[in-house]
Amino acid sequence: MANDRKPPDADGARLDFSGAMSYGDYLGLDAVLGAQKPRSRDHNEMLFIIQHQATELWMKLVIHELTAARDHVRAGDLQPAFKMLSRVARVMAQLNQAWDVLSTLTPAEYSSFRSELGASSGFQSYQYRAIEFLLGNKNALMMEPHRHRADLFARLEALHRAPSLYDESIRLLARRGFTIDPSCAERDWGTRHAYDESVCRAWVEVYRATQEHWELYELAEKLVDLEDAFRQWRFRHATTVERVIGMKRGTGGTSGAAYLRRAVEVELFPELWRARTQL
Repeated sequence: MANDRKPPDADGARLDFSGAMSYGDYLGLDAVLGAQKPRSRDHNEMLFIIQHQATELWMKLVIHELTAARDHVRAGDLQPAFKMLSRVARVMAQLNQAWDVLSTLTPAEYSSFRSELGASSGFQSYQYRAIEFLLGNKNALMMEPHRHRADLFARLEALHRAPSLYDESIRLLARRGFTIDPSCAERDWGTRHAYDESVCRAWVEVYRATQEHWELYELAEKLVDLEDAFRQWRFRHATTVERVIGMKRGTGGTSGAAYLRRAVEVELFPELWRARTQL
């Protein structure tokens, strides 16, 4: 009777992967799933590691999309950029929800393995810094934690010196015929963009004549969506840190939650927010 048994129904799926690429091979899962190496025996350290590794993977996608979107804006090819910016906003929403998982970590649980982190901190995230530079929040001092890695430092330095996504959007306004102060259209890209009245007037004009400037209007809204999502992510970060460690200093030496709360107040695209008051 045993010989009459039929194999489980796999609905035609391939079952033999000898010498063929499998799902795990394609995704490199041995490396990805083998990257979690807790330094303590505490049960909760695995959550902390996976949370931050998953965040870094999502940030890799954000960098991929933002870089391409910036280049499309530079070329005046806005439709592909819109899709990319929408995707980034969705990724940020995903990252926002991830804080709900980390917030299950209580102060007592985190304290049980916090010493294993040493001086390591999210402040040292190369990818987070790359995202900030792509969005225009330029600060050369923030590259210093990566100076010991010449490859990472060089990549950050290149982003620091290059026009940001918003810089390219302002330059596009100038190319489309809006009167933009030359100091905004061509400047030292290694400095953070400061509010400029000519840029604000241009965005106000876009919003007042949406049919005439539909692409620029859509770009403006995609940028606002992006900053909105990014602000929420930073706010949730600050709130979760305060929930877990209160007002203690961060492992990397910053003031912790206080530092993160100051970051929430940073405006990436100031004219787009001020323009609303004038409409």
